[in-house]
Amino acid sequence: MKVAIGSDHGGFRLKEEIKTLLTELKVDNHDFGTYTCESVDYPDISRQVAEAVAKGEYERGIIVCGTGIGVSIAANKIKGIRAALCNDAFSAQMSREHNDANILTMGERVIGSGLARMIVEVWLKTEFAGGRHACRVTKLMELEKDC
Repeated sequence: MKVAIGSDHGGFRLKEEIKTLLTELKVDNHDFGTYTCESVDYPDISRQVAEAVAKGEYERGIIVCGTGIGVSIAANKIKGIRAALCNDAFSAQMSREHNDANILTMGERVIGSGLARMIVEVWLKTEFAGGRHACRVTKLMELEKDC
């Protein structure tokens, strides 16, 4: 699996910890920035990660900011993206199992690194259940056609 990862300055430290986890799990990943704690605009990083996932260059993406809210909103503006803000392992599991989320967003100021590690591990290992959920995801994607 190939994972695109990025953050703004508010999520930089947690992003770095997640990169370490991905390496430990032997998950191929690419960091789209930011590379320091200096202020950057979260829509710019979100767009880079989301477009890479939408184009199929990466199977999934992870984006971190202070709350996870801004990067989630920004990523979901990109056609083909289903970004889910997850603050617990159950939400991470359900975002994959029921919604086929292809981007995970988190907030460094909301969750600690231990919980973040758990969320990432659950999110990466959970597969889409398909079945009755597949038609619902199809309907979600059809909403983009009306925009």
